[in-house]
Amino acid sequence: MLREVQLASSDPSSAGGTFIRLILGDEPGWPLRIGWDLTIIFLGFLGLASMVAFIGIWAERKVAGRIQQRHGPNRVGPIGILQSLADGIKLVSKEDLLPRGADGWLFRLAPYLAFAPVFASFLAIPFGPDMIFEPALAVGLFWMLAILSVEVIGVILAGWSSNNKWSVYGAMREACQLISYEIPLGISILIVVVATGTLDLLELSRMQAGGMQHWLLFHQPFVLAAFVVFFIASLASNKRAPFDLPESESELVAGYHTEYSGLRFSLFYLAEYNAMFVMGAIMTILFLGGWDDPVGYLSAWSARVPRDVMSLELLAVNAVAFHVFMAKTCLIIFIQMWVRWTLPRPRIDQVLHACIKVLLPMSLVLLLGSALWELFVQNTSLMQRATQWVLLTIGLAFVGFIFLMLAQAFIQGRGKQYRLSEPAKLGI
Repeated sequence: MLREVQLASSDPSSAGGTFIRLILGDEPGWPLRIGWDLTIIFLGFLGLASMVAFIGIWAERKVAGRIQQRHGPNRVGPIGILQSLADGIKLVSKEDLLPRGADGWLFRLAPYLAFAPVFASFLAIPFGPDMIFEPALAVGLFWMLAILSVEVIGVILAGWSSNNKWSVYGAMREACQLISYEIPLGISILIVVVATGTLDLLELSRMQAGGMQHWLLFHQPFVLAAFVVFFIASLASNKRAPFDLPESESELVAGYHTEYSGLRFSLFYLAEYNAMFVMGAIMTILFLGGWDDPVGYLSAWSARVPRDVMSLELLAVNAVAFHVFMAKTCLIIFIQMWVRWTLPRPRIDQVLHACIKVLLPMSLVLLLGSALWELFVQNTSLMQRATQWVLLTIGLAFVGFIFLMLAQAFIQGRGKQYRLSEPAKLGI
């Protein structure tokens, strides 16, 4: 098992509840606790979910534009940043249509069933050493995966209740794809559980404190390979290209949400981009050290901060940890967007073949290898430490190579003429 770094907030029952204890007291009454929870949910999580979709939609258009050698949004607001707001106003003002012959109750309910599980998963994410909604949730990892799997029900209901054969095809594709890819995704998470012995997301973040060499991504080669399996399976679970077969516009018009318009259509987009964020957050917690920085300064700083009184230092360490966590998650989201606008879309049979005959056997082999590694290789051994540093060196070299490619593309693209360039100024 990984060594556990003992921090000042190492008690799961008190770590995430530090702010509740300091603001509301040691034993707040249920009216105060309910009021606190509702405030965090509506002002914190709902605002974060809205900003994730707001920035994510704009960022994806900008990434797609640069990859396709065009500007992307550049009309509404500075660098087009208000394009998502304009789209949201347009969607809200559109008529809410109900197809003839559709099941009205299920048709209206489906978008909320698709968004609610993704929104509920925010409650178990540790954004910082003291920033978690429910610190006593010892099985937070299992709970998040269980609640995220409910999203497929909303997609199936959306397709079936629309009274449209293309929508039904898209919903059935989603059912096959999600259920299939949940198996290698779950097994890749079991590899992490084997290496750590816990399902507590806050505990997983603490175990990786102290620098990049302690991140689970570099703990052993089988976990590194499990990260790749998890990333591919997460793309399929989120219906992201090249696995966007449930809504492939070239075949099924728009798939399971073909008949939706207005606000309910926007809920599907809200669910998709927040699901990207949640999967990126899970990868950050499981493999990339959680809220800790690459050199381990934050974990050491957090251990020195007293938690018996509210202080600016306590707020500062959590604020910095929150931004580090968000930076790692946004980097994973950027890679998801990069993959979408780079790889072509396969056929549905190829998607299922890749899952059943490639990822599933690979994940089982990785699980066996991880178990044998933890059984025979001690964490204090020279082999374990050497493996961590070798994997860290390989990882840093790969990341450096990617950044060099991006820098080269940016430098070479500066002198090129982009399509849809800025219009010439009027001579007035």
